[in-house]
Amino acid sequence: MTGKKILLIVLIVVVVAGVVAGTVIHSRSNVTAVTTAKAVSEDLISTVSGTGQIKPKTYVNVGATSFGRITHLYVKEGDHVKAGQLLATVESEQPASAVAAQQATIDSSRTNVESYIAAEKTAEANVDQAEADLEQKKFDYQRAQALYSNKLIAKQDFDAKKALYDVDVATLAQRKAAVLQAKAQTASARSQVAQGLATLRGNDYSLGLTRSLAPFDGLVTNVPVREGETVVVGIQNAEGSTLMTLADMSVITAEVKVDETDIVNVALGQTANVTVDAFPGQVFTGKVTEVGDQALLRTTGVATSQSTTGTEEAKDFKVVVTLDPTKVDLRPGLSCTAKITTAHQPNTLTIPIQALVEREPVAEQTLFKDHGKTASEASDPTPGKSAALVQGVYLLVDDKGRQRVRFVPVTTGITGTTDIEVLSGLKAGDEIVTGHYKVLRTLKSGVAVKRDNSVVAPTTSDDSSS
Repeated sequence: MTGKKILLIVLIVVVVAGVVAGTVIHSRSNVTAVTTAKAVSEDLISTVSGTGQIKPKTYVNVGATSFGRITHLYVKEGDHVKAGQLLATVESEQPASAVAAQQATIDSSRTNVESYIAAEKTAEANVDQAEADLEQKKFDYQRAQALYSNKLIAKQDFDAKKALYDVDVATLAQRKAAVLQAKAQTASARSQVAQGLATLRGNDYSLGLTRSLAPFDGLVTNVPVREGETVVVGIQNAEGSTLMTLADMSVITAEVKVDETDIVNVALGQTANVTVDAFPGQVFTGKVTEVGDQALLRTTGVATSQSTTGTEEAKDFKVVVTLDPTKVDLRPGLSCTAKITTAHQPNTLTIPIQALVEREPVAEQTLFKDHGKTASEASDPTPGKSAALVQGVYLLVDDKGRQRVRFVPVTTGITGTTDIEVLSGLKAGDEIVTGHYKVLRTLKSGVAVKRDNSVVAPTTSDDSSS
């Protein structure tokens, strides 16, 4: 009997365990498995990315300033040059000969000046001599006048003295006029020298145009011509008028394109981290110094204001990030990616972005009371769709020992890479549903759920594509 009793007890235990297990399995069959996360306080950084290329802040096309054949190129592409360094020369025989001829003309004019100065001094000496003679003739005339008044000399002698005096007066006047003439000739000769110097400066300038000098310290990025080719003075960038392109690499920028949906968050002065494809693993820092106001068509890069036809294609905006000084030899045209920090909130409440859904609050409250089921729900699978939708999350709540979800409207702030700031509606430690995407798409308030964080939730793109 003892053995039979033991066997009976074992059977009863097995049956009871089976009933309990069946009840648990049946209850769980109506429970939705969800992934969850908690609202936490952390530093949140919002960023905007754009791709583009490295460019110098200043670059110039060194154009030909004189017509002729290139006699020598002193630099090649990739060379670093200093301000004032000789870059290239064009044949200069004609302007050089004009300079030499003008210099000879100036030397001749200076000789004439010296000759006129000597003549001027001679004329001044003649004036001094004439003044001395006139002084002597004046004394003779005055004595003769006194003697003639006293009837001591004949009138013929008096007239002779007076005539000599008058001749010396005329001679002095003539010689003073000669001095004025000599000074005028000297002044004219000096004017000719000044005119010649002005012409020489023009000739020197024309000769200098045959020598191309670096306008600033920089890097030679392009040399489209070769020695022996003929260059012309023409429109910038026209063939045969550009000798080389020079870039000022003292200030380097990253010129990137930012999507039109993100440009509203970009502002001057924001910090940025720039990565260059040619230097993997290195991060260059900088600040936004220019935000374009012209939308650029993504396929062509042409500004929409220059497009003759309307288009609905995606658009970008140009953003220039000026890099901080670096010792790395960055070159124009290198591909780069800029990650611009548009906002930074320290120690703020955040949740995963994928937890956000849009629902109609009143309908969700009714659903929660009825454990996810209502008469209207049965007739309308998408209740409240025509009503105003608000943004919120599904919060896990304990309902008499069972986990259920309740829709909670939230107000959000800045968006990070994977998380978003919550301004109201939640508190730190609240547990919310984060996935899966398919579950969130159809989830309703009041539905019983079970936490299953054992497997990482698939991304939204994976779910949407499946």
